[in-house]
Amino acid sequence: MMGEPSFAIPVRPTRTYPYSGGVEYDGGTVFQLTPRASRSTDELASLVESVLDAGPYRYGDFISLPMPLFLVRDDETGDVFRVSIRDGTVRFHVLPETESAGLRALYERLDEQTEGDWRVQSDTETRE
Repeated sequence: MMGEPSFAIPVRPTRTYPYSGGVEYDGGTVFQLTPRASRSTDELASLVESVLDAGPYRYGDFISLPMPLFLVRDDETGDVFRVSIRDGTVRFHVLPETESAGLRALYERLDEQTEGDWRVQSDTETRE
């Protein structure tokens, strides 16, 4: 692949705990990884799970949603982030303590397991 993505994190989310319960995030960065060769959500979910199963990850599909959503911890870098898969795209959702190293490592492992390149874009949402 020409030029590796940097996974620089321009905006980190702020975590709040409303009185009504749960957790909310304000602002943040999401990295969108789209394979140049089109793949279905199921194919991408299988790819992501096989890479996570190979380690050094602990992960869980912690909530029943109409799309795959994982909370991932990279035991080598210590990074924790969410990974979602929808419409042929893998998304890395930055959490407040996430660093670039964990995102880059998962991207590199996914890239090693696939033929062809990935297009990587980032979207940021500023705090209100």
